[in-house]
Amino acid sequence: MAGESPLEPLPSSSPTRSNDPSDETADQQPSREVLKSAYNAFKKRWKLTQLDQVSQIGRGPMSSGQKSAITGIMPPDQFPPAVWNELVKQGRLRYVGSGCYALP
Repeated sequence: MAGESPLEPLPSSSPTRSNDPSDETADQQPSREVLKSAYNAFKKRWKLTQLDQVSQIGRGPMSSGQKSAITGIMPPDQFPPAVWNELVKQGRLRYVGSGCYALP
């Protein structure tokens, strides 16, 4: 024991894993409650974005009659990307590119 240092790391037989939490969530399916909450948050953001765009000066429904031209929005960042990918697989959202999603 004279030559051993008490602070040397023990050799491990398993491969090292990163401490990145996204690695762990990539293997797991989001729960039904999380998917429902994320979908409701997305719909709320979608409606607010449309309302904001339509209520701009010169774009009111009484003046031009144009509908919202929003094609996609960034989803709320409180949920991981795996949630949005699962909602796309279920057909509840549509991926439109550049990290944006839309209602089908």
